[in-house]
Amino acid sequence: MVLDIRAARQVRKMRQRDLASAVGISVHELMKLERGLVTPPKKLLQQISICLEMDVEQLIIGQDRFCQNPLTGEGYVTSQPKGSTTIPRREGLDVGKKAVLDLFCGVGGFSFGFEMNEAFQVVAGVDLLTDRLQTFSNNHHSANAYGQDIRAISTDLLDNENPRPFVIVGGAPCQGFSSIRPFRNVERNDPRNNLVEEFCRIVHELQPEWIVFENVVGMLTHEKGRTLRSVIGSFEELGYRTSYRVLNAAYYGLPQRRERLIIVGNKRGKSFKWFEPTHWCEYRSMAGHQKFVLKPLGGLFSQELKPAVTVNEAIHDLPPVGAGESATTYRDDAEPTPYETFIRNQTCQLTMHEATAHSNRMLEIIRQAGTNIYALPDGMVSSGFSSCYSRLNGEEPSVTLTVNFVHPASNRCIHPTQDRALTPREGARLQGFFDTFKFVGTRSQIVKQIGNAVPPLLGNVIAQGILESD
Repeated sequence: MVLDIRAARQVRKMRQRDLASAVGISVHELMKLERGLVTPPKKLLQQISICLEMDVEQLIIGQDRFCQNPLTGEGYVTSQPKGSTTIPRREGLDVGKKAVLDLFCGVGGFSFGFEMNEAFQVVAGVDLLTDRLQTFSNNHHSANAYGQDIRAISTDLLDNENPRPFVIVGGAPCQGFSSIRPFRNVERNDPRNNLVEEFCRIVHELQPEWIVFENVVGMLTHEKGRTLRSVIGSFEELGYRTSYRVLNAAYYGLPQRRERLIIVGNKRGKSFKWFEPTHWCEYRSMAGHQKFVLKPLGGLFSQELKPAVTVNEAIHDLPPVGAGESATTYRDDAEPTPYETFIRNQTCQLTMHEATAHSNRMLEIIRQAGTNIYALPDGMVSSGFSSCYSRLNGEEPSVTLTVNFVHPASNRCIHPTQDRALTPREGARLQGFFDTFKFVGTRSQIVKQIGNAVPPLLGNVIAQGILESD
């Protein structure tokens, strides 16, 4: 039987760490082999074939075929692009608008929020993953899209092909946070540079008026706070006056309780205007009771704010679909809510409302699902976090969306009333993407694009803050 390494290991039901240990390589090296990112020497393939009890020639043929279409992974650990690509801008630039450069852009959700404000125009984005970059390009018509490792991209290229950025935004993946050095020790093309340092390098060479750095809330406590202090220290070494806050998107009108750490810096020493929340809901921040957590005032003050947008208010105009079914028209018997009217963005064509085809066993789990995994009968599932196999509460904002929200085993993603997980369209609604936002890629890629994105609404809040601070 012709199989690649990964398929053969799975047939034998062997764990990665066991196979790696048996042939004397690291799990990380085996991961690269199983993604087709490197070609293993024949001697190593012979060792692997013995462990997997298969013919080595069959394994060589299977691995060669697999390497022709490698799995690039989701980030800087496993993604190794072959060279670089550029998708040129589709429309001309408006010199009257403030230019935005998006680093680690993904689909460009965060910078799309800037462009929702007509004062800004995204002029370029940089990312590794091809499907993300294609989606970015499809929705940022005036931007050049660079498919390149940020550690290799030249600021001369960015400067020559684009206007000098007024704002640089970005959210570096977490790899390498623990090894951040003072910026004075960072040199261009230094292979030791981590991704935050590369962000700093580009900021240093392009000198934008503003920088906006977003990341997970866990960065606050990483290495007992040393990571955050190092990042802010690097920005201040570059001459930027910084401030940071934890923002919950539900407090600004998104139907999802999603928190992000946002650091904003200005080259001329201006203080940034943080907007107070406009909506209210009960939520215990992952950052605890810290002064930098922006949250609504409680008690009588909360009555002056709008209630947070709920899941039902975000998706009730989408027609019911069963597992494995899809729909291409909106409900004609449901008046759109204000949020739904806004998010449709005047389109009449419904897309991506396609439900996962669950197995009979999974459907039975879904029918029994409640607010957490403990609502299921004993023995129905053997493992999972408390929020797995759980229904969303339609009368509240959703929990934080993950990259697997179309699968019930993920973090509370079963529809409030229908027996299925969320559709990609419902996930995009909860993330605040317009129904006209054009995602590119396979269904599984699109789901990851949606789940990984920073909600555009948060970008819009920061953009308005910059305008009022400038």
